[in-house]
Amino acid sequence: MAETINKMDSRLLRDFFAGGCNNLSANKEVVNSLNVFPVPDGDTGINMYLTISSAMRQIEGKKYTSCGPLAQDFSMGALLGARGNSGVILSQIMRGLFLAIGSKDELTPADLAAAFQKGVDLSYKSVMKPVEGTILTVFREFTAAAVKAAEAGADIIGVVEAGLEEGHVALKNTPNLLPPLKEAGVVDAGGKGLLVIMEGGLRALNGEIVSAGSDANVGFGGDFEDHEPDIEFAYDTQLLVKGENLPLDVIREHIAMDPPGDCLLVVGTEEVIKIHYHTNYPWKVLEYCSKFGTIHDIVIENMRDQAHELINHDPDFALSNAKPAIEDIPACKTGVIAVCAGDGLEEIFRDMGAAVISGGQTMNPSAADLLDAIEKINAEEVVLLPNNSNIVLTAQQAQKMAEKPVYVVPSKYVTQGISALLNYDPEATGEDNYAAMMELIGGCVSGEVTYAVRDTKFSGFEIAENDILAMKNGDLVACGQEVEPTVLELVEKMVSDEHGIISLFYGHTVDEQEAVALATKLEEIYPDLDVEYHYGGQPLYHYLISVE
Repeated sequence: MAETINKMDSRLLRDFFAGGCNNLSANKEVVNSLNVFPVPDGDTGINMYLTISSAMRQIEGKKYTSCGPLAQDFSMGALLGARGNSGVILSQIMRGLFLAIGSKDELTPADLAAAFQKGVDLSYKSVMKPVEGTILTVFREFTAAAVKAAEAGADIIGVVEAGLEEGHVALKNTPNLLPPLKEAGVVDAGGKGLLVIMEGGLRALNGEIVSAGSDANVGFGGDFEDHEPDIEFAYDTQLLVKGENLPLDVIREHIAMDPPGDCLLVVGTEEVIKIHYHTNYPWKVLEYCSKFGTIHDIVIENMRDQAHELINHDPDFALSNAKPAIEDIPACKTGVIAVCAGDGLEEIFRDMGAAVISGGQTMNPSAADLLDAIEKINAEEVVLLPNNSNIVLTAQQAQKMAEKPVYVVPSKYVTQGISALLNYDPEATGEDNYAAMMELIGGCVSGEVTYAVRDTKFSGFEIAENDILAMKNGDLVACGQEVEPTVLELVEKMVSDEHGIISLFYGHTVDEQEAVALATKLEEIYPDLDVEYHYGGQPLYHYLISVE
């Protein structure tokens, strides 16, 4: 019989979080496999894992005697590490837990249930148009059962068990709420990921050691040259400052000037400030901050040593561990940060005046990555172009945490981002640039051509693994066995009488001669339209297409 737990202290709360993280680590590919759209960027499990593992790193090696500070640090780690829509929602759930826990030393079953409820409230608010049949529904039903159990006198274990029982019922019902899930024969991936976390947490509360699995360190893949990077500022310096009436802006402005460094992040409240900085003089940061309050949770790591170990001993070192490189641009009123994958696309965005973060399919940057870029760019205001539907929420989360004005143009496709930049004026305000760019993204019809990673049914198509898939504005409109005829079928459904130009961006798997032949054929079919082609170099997607 399981031990009765009527109070959850900081040790048990840490165990709960660690068990959830490890269980998701071991099962993230199971979650990935549930992505309803069978394209090679189905990464819900990875995004949720990277989000919660970022939260775990925030509390790693620290001693807590109270649940409140632990929940606060865990929440901050989740907010900064959030990747993808599922990761952002998960981070909001964790923020809700922190806000409900407050300064409590221990949690009763009622406290834990109330924390879950706050997580439901914030996660629903994080999405502009909440959709039922997703992680939101599963967690809401989980929480309703947990609250009911707490009211009936259940202990901590009973609260989580009741939530899981009802959560699995809700997960099983998600296909009835979302027809695409039913057609594909899967349940919601985000909901599954959430229950995997809760199951791991419950196992840990029951005293079980929850294994993280053999592939806990998930990367994105990618090619790196066989040499160590030139790291100018060696020490990754992190700390908390606690006190009263802490001057957040004063501290940020001082550290930005002295000592020299980069990647400065100063966030928090008048009582607690989190500082992250890369510098060669970490002791100067500590000495300065100690003037304002007490210093806690100091972490100083030598990034040159880390790079040496990763490159020389870890062949799977990946983009998730690399800092986003922001291209130096002249000082301006408004800078643009664009997310994209592919050396050709990066060059196009830079030529149009944008700074670039590498990312996109399977490489969703975190909120911390975007915040870092926002702080580094030499501009008073910033426009973010996420260029991927799975990055828009992360960009909006970074927008809320940034210290300078940030405007998110919700570009769901790279082609929309390129179109938006045609109206970019670096000397105009962020608000004016945002309005001008929004006028253009709506007029661009976006197409994507990739391949299927498994057999399935979707949008009325019988899809076999490795079939060529074509999407128009995110909707599957064509499926075939060869690239060129599938592209031609897609373009036919994209073009109308009002359009004047077709732009092809070919990926790294496409030979230039193939792209030229395709462009020539399109010119013959559409003699009244201009057809142009560009090297994009994007992974996974044979072609990205815009019609304007």
